[in-house]
Amino acid sequence: MSLKRAAGELNVTPAAISHQVKALENYLGVQLFRRRNRGLELTSAARAGLPKLRDGFEALALAVAQMAPERDAGQLTVSSAPSFAARWLMPRLHRFFAARPDVDFRISARTRLNRRGDDTAVERATVESWLEDSEIAILYGHGDYAGYRVDKLFDLTVAPMCSPRLAQGAQPLRVPEDLKYQSLVHDDTGLLYDGISFWDLWLRAAGVENVDTTRGSHFSQPVLAIEAASDALGVVATLPVLAQAEIQAGSLILPFAHEAALQSAYYLVSSKTSSLRPVAGAFRDWLLAEARQK
Repeated sequence: MSLKRAAGELNVTPAAISHQVKALENYLGVQLFRRRNRGLELTSAARAGLPKLRDGFEALALAVAQMAPERDAGQLTVSSAPSFAARWLMPRLHRFFAARPDVDFRISARTRLNRRGDDTAVERATVESWLEDSEIAILYGHGDYAGYRVDKLFDLTVAPMCSPRLAQGAQPLRVPEDLKYQSLVHDDTGLLYDGISFWDLWLRAAGVENVDTTRGSHFSQPVLAIEAASDALGVVATLPVLAQAEIQAGSLILPFAHEAALQSAYYLVSSKTSSLRPVAGAFRDWLLAEARQK
């Protein structure tokens, strides 16, 4: 969706790309792109043809990959959100290194694209961006990534967590209604991806009312919200799977038994071409086995 980026990939000038686009539109007799302030937008005619064009280019890429000897066989780049990479992947990665010491492993910490549009379009653009320089992407989302190989790692839940000294302090947490006396810490991941805050989601699922979720501190990354709760700055509603280290160490507890299920999950996504690489397949199999143990 950018003449400049397309020109960079093909080592030509943006003017050359623009000329080719105009020639293609003249040949087809339809407009394919509309110019916008921040780039290009596909017309309805272009969107209609895109799936089959993508299938055709994927088929060509698969054929070439099967004919050519594998290059950089021991190198693998994985894109992941910083919180997932730091809190879930890194504590386990030593086991993959032990099993495959021949792999030159690289992690690219990425964040979701901040674009306007429907969730599916934004997720699609995010996948394309993350896989520009990676063979595999680990994404938090809804899993609607047509044209890619997609493996669900695991389902997710949200739960309140806090420091033990806060839970047993001057305003103890005995029942969920006691949250109205506590400072709330917000992990804004839920609002970004699902359109509802983690606090609102959990309170609704638990049947709790009269807790004002408009108050409290907000953090754009789960790791920051977890750190704030560990320091007894308030009670956070976030993913327990990302706070396992704090829970095991006792710096965070789950004061209530109820956990609310999320529609979003973590997915392992790769292009059909990249998924054929033996090293990518080995990492995928290892990661899925780790996810089953969670």
